[in-house]
Amino acid sequence: MDRRHGTTAHRTKDGAGHAEKLVRDRIPEIIQEDGRLPETRVAGPDEHAALLRAKLYEEAGEYVASGDPGELSDLLEVVHALAALHGLTPGELEEQRSAKAAMRGGFSKRIVLRMER
Repeated sequence: MDRRHGTTAHRTKDGAGHAEKLVRDRIPEIIQEDGRLPETRVAGPDEHAALLRAKLYEEAGEYVASGDPGELSDLLEVVHALAALHGLTPGELEEQRSAKAAMRGGFSKRIVLRMER
């Protein structure tokens, strides 16, 4: 991950020095509307999961770098896409989150655990 810019780009196998990353579905359309021609391809199923995991780090890095709460919606979009790969709907994911919060609590009390090394 390029921590300076919060992005994760992967070098292509063609050796031409190109980099690529997973983008939202409408990004190529938006690039075209700006008068440019995007070069795209469709990721295979196994590759898609790996690219989504990389995107998770990218989006988390952007939030950490900026502190902008708007970045959390991007992070959530990636989490929903990953959940869908596991066959979970956003509602089912929320049910799991809620059940875990009921059992273990959330993070609202700001409790910090000290551990010996």
